[in-house]
Amino acid sequence: MKYIMVAIWSAIFGEILGYIVSQLTLGTYNYIGVAVIAIVVGEVALVAIPAISGSAAPKEISSEQ
Repeated sequence: MKYIMVAIWSAIFGEILGYIVSQLTLGTYNYIGVAVIAIVVGEVALVAIPAISGSAAPKEISSEQ
């Protein structure tokens, strides 16, 4: 369920950001391309951030040495 919600919110925020950037740069606005890129980035972040943060956590050292 969280993957679906991340995809939906990524698409919404991506569309907003894509529209603003296209208006500021006077470029064309492609809503399908923006949505696909935003969803891919959101899903990659959903998987990568916990993996990176988990590997950065300090390891517990056993006191029975």
